[in-house]
Amino acid sequence: MNIILHDNKLHLRFAPLTLTRPVGDLRIGILTNAERWAIWIPEATISFQTEAYLSTKFPRTTAPDFIEVNAAVIPNEEIAAALVHLGKDQQLMLGEMWIARTGKATEIIQFIGQEPIVLNQRWDLYLLNDQVLVADFFLLTGGRESQPLSETNTVIGNDSLIFLEEGAQVEASVLNTTSGPIYIAKAAEIMEGSLVRGPFSLGEHAVLKMGAKIYGATTIGPYCKVGGEVSNSIFQAYSNKGHDGFLGNSLVGEWCNFGADSNTSNLKNNYSSVRSYSYETQSEMNTHQQFMGVCMGDHSKCGINTMFNTATVVGVSCNIYGGGFPTKFLPSFSWGGSDELVPYKLDKAIEAANQMMIRRGLRLTEGDLAIFEELEQK
Repeated sequence: MNIILHDNKLHLRFAPLTLTRPVGDLRIGILTNAERWAIWIPEATISFQTEAYLSTKFPRTTAPDFIEVNAAVIPNEEIAAALVHLGKDQQLMLGEMWIARTGKATEIIQFIGQEPIVLNQRWDLYLLNDQVLVADFFLLTGGRESQPLSETNTVIGNDSLIFLEEGAQVEASVLNTTSGPIYIAKAAEIMEGSLVRGPFSLGEHAVLKMGAKIYGATTIGPYCKVGGEVSNSIFQAYSNKGHDGFLGNSLVGEWCNFGADSNTSNLKNNYSSVRSYSYETQSEMNTHQQFMGVCMGDHSKCGINTMFNTATVVGVSCNIYGGGFPTKFLPSFSWGGSDELVPYKLDKAIEAANQMMIRRGLRLTEGDLAIFEELEQK
């Protein structure tokens, strides 16, 4: 079976995170939808229907026999079962929204099972992270036994809701599962003195640094290093917030770095709903949300003591520093802060990205370079 995760014209809805990846490669809960479908249907080949400039890194299969799937739909057991039984030229619908389709999709079938979680807006990633993380926890751990938890830890709540994969380390920390489960992936580490309230996920080889304070629902993706205070936020992968400072109701891409004592505001002083930049309309829109921190695209960095206003949007490959609050929207390839923003030269941005990646034994790929070149021209 060839499953193609289709952006469904939502590429800009989830930007800046989707400026560098398809919708189906967004992390929410513990997994991405690509990873989720690979678990639900292990024999399937997963590919993407996305923007042309992303297709070098995220290609679509050329096989003639395929099923297109709405990448914004979080699959559950009944969705997966319905997909397996979908016939030729059929379209699976949930009301007026399509879930999956084959061929010419001329025959409409209404889905009547457990209604799936659907992502409609960028901020749904953290608003729905609680539900998706719990579902992912049981998907990954059902029928399996956790590695033993060290006796140096203090557990509040049900210790069966803590799962450690092979090589995971947790020492001298407080783990509270009364609000949700805690999942520690392979070779991940929670250092001593950390306070963690579920639901929480720590990805493979990720590190929660000493004395960290984590409020769920929070997801720290693979190879991230995080410290300080974090609440209801998602790190995609390979990003660092290694020091003190607050990050709340925020979305962080890959290869980002927060300087020491950087802070994000996630609530306006007058408690009103926040406005945030939309890549779809190229203007600020009322989100009708009261809590919203920063949304930071891949390869962006901020210097020490950086202060982000409520609902700030930072594009791809920005270098933000200096005193005061930067503007609430920082276009991709920006360099500077509240005093002045200038273009971040492409060759310098590529050099900086590679310098960070080399520390993890990686470099920008041909697909990454194509993405950089496209975004730098916009």
